[in-house]
Amino acid sequence: MRAQPGGGPPRGQVSPAVIDGVFRALSDPTRRDVVGRLSARSATVSDLAATYDMALSSFVEHLNVLERSGLVRSHKTGRVRTYELIPEQLRMAEDWLTRQRTLWERRLDQLDSYLMKMKQERTK
Repeated sequence: MRAQPGGGPPRGQVSPAVIDGVFRALSDPTRRDVVGRLSARSATVSDLAATYDMALSSFVEHLNVLERSGLVRSHKTGRVRTYELIPEQLRMAEDWLTRQRTLWERRLDQLDSYLMKMKQERTK
């Protein structure tokens, strides 16, 4: 695909910075666990934080990282902040991984073909 005028990513692709942010957010086991929990249902900060043995401020920083990456969004009702998953961001990461898998499968198939050809030439 060709880059957009102005240096952006090709049409239909996500910028590397967005993908980097998603994978950076998912690199931490606490954040991955929160994403898994939010895939079942939305939850308040206190519900999410209750199962972790860390200061609330540390846990809230995990939520902030997830929100900055676009994996979750929050809304506040009165004094209660509730988080929900944004599945589209996960799909972007999945799409990136699928493209990488396709690329490497093609490369490995080419290598396999080359090695088979080399083996056949040696046995002649």
